[in-house]
Amino acid sequence: MIRGVLFDRDDTLAYTDPEVYREAAQWLAQRFALDEAASLQALRQQWQERALTWWHLRTPEDETVFWEGYGEELAERLGLGPQHGPELMATYPYERAMRLLPGAREVLLALRARGLKTGVLSNTLPSVGRTLEHLGIDDLIDVAVASCELGVHKPEAGAFRAALERMQLTAPEVLFVDDKAENVAAARALGMPAGLISHADGPADFSSLHDVLAWVERQT
Repeated sequence: MIRGVLFDRDDTLAYTDPEVYREAAQWLAQRFALDEAASLQALRQQWQERALTWWHLRTPEDETVFWEGYGEELAERLGLGPQHGPELMATYPYERAMRLLPGAREVLLALRARGLKTGVLSNTLPSVGRTLEHLGIDDLIDVAVASCELGVHKPEAGAFRAALERMQLTAPEVLFVDDKAENVAAARALGMPAGLISHADGPADFSSLHDVLAWVERQT
């Protein structure tokens, strides 16, 4: 019997809005009289270069140091002094680019109303709780697990086992939903019912979060 649903975060419950880069570039042009196009390129390039360089972080303190360095590096890349790094990161923290996908809050509410536990397991920084608060769904998530905090990342089995332990449920009791096939396969290998979600065209078990809810309703 299904007693809980464990979701990935990015491209499952939420997505990154690329327009926020443009918004940030416009702010930089107004705040520091920088060229908007050059700033936009610098913002995108730094994130691309630093992608996954945060996988070794383990604690909120580690993450604070990481973002301090990131801000200083970005300020220098933009031609500003490193003293402007804190202002850059305070104005545009990384969660500011996150947007909730359609139906997310509604579906989470419905799952909770059915008495199911809800969780998030994301290959992300220790601040996963802060991002869920920004998205406005932290009150509907019972357990939020960041892979950085664990030191193991999906599709490693240890990441799933840690989330199950925190949810206090067994593998067959938890539906896992993710946008990456390798993570879905890893969950199934542990005995979890699992499905691939795609909010765009393409082969998937679920084409929306409402499909997830419908599957759960058929099982419970």
